[in-house]
Amino acid sequence: MTTLSLRAARLLGCLGGALLATQLAFAQRTDLPDAPSPPLDDITERTVIAEHHPLKYQKIREADILWETRLWRIIDTREKMNLPFVAPESPLFSILSEAALNGDLTVYSTENDHFSKPLSEKELQNILFKTDTISTWNMDQDQEEIRVVQSDLNWEDVKRFRLKESWFFDANTGTLRVRILGIAPLIDVRDENGDFRYEKPLFWVHYPSARPLLAGRKAVTHGGNYASTTTWEDLFEMRYFASSIIKENNIQDRRLQDYLAGADLLMQSDKIEDALFNREHDLWSW
Repeated sequence: MTTLSLRAARLLGCLGGALLATQLAFAQRTDLPDAPSPPLDDITERTVIAEHHPLKYQKIREADILWETRLWRIIDTREKMNLPFVAPESPLFSILSEAALNGDLTVYSTENDHFSKPLSEKELQNILFKTDTISTWNMDQDQEEIRVVQSDLNWEDVKRFRLKESWFFDANTGTLRVRILGIAPLIDVRDENGDFRYEKPLFWVHYPSARPLLAGRKAVTHGGNYASTTTWEDLFEMRYFASSIIKENNIQDRRLQDYLAGADLLMQSDKIEDALFNREHDLWSW
């Protein structure tokens, strides 16, 4: 009995020691310092833009719309005034595409510009990502292998944006007003030799629905003031961009380039722009 009691005591001692060692190891593991958080790359926390919400549009009564026209414009990012559209810190195309991929923004098919067909996640990925096959050499097996790779569309490839807007005379306020309806990024389509074939829109964004998103994204402007709180919604509402008219609503639904070219096209675009503001004077005279 004495021998068995001694063995039992030794066994209990071993178990107790193992349990104590486990507890100490666990305590040491939990006492390890957490990974340091990255330092603040700024002089203060910036929350003004993140907490900014756009003001709701004033409701327009149909009876107050005395006159209206629809215009389609082109914003060329290679123009100096439009450089904010391709500023590396916050390019507009990256903001729109990332929000669409994350499910924060609904984008629409380019079959028409009436925002009638939302794009599915798969359709959007087919637009924004290019799948290709490449040939590689496997050194271990000493043989050639075919790999499927996927590359995303670079925001630098989007040089122009198409804008759809409504200009109308509001009889309630007696002013000529404008509302942006849609934005579409454009990309060049080239043949196998790299020669330009045509330009196509990738998707349509319903601007009124995208205003909350754009109001929370900073736009880098020409002022050079890093503390500026100008958002993309501010930029569009203040019309801080250069553009040219490519189409005005018409019976035949023709674009200017369908019947004009060169200098004549530019002159007609300016003519429509001038007539737009002369219309306000004419309506006041009426």
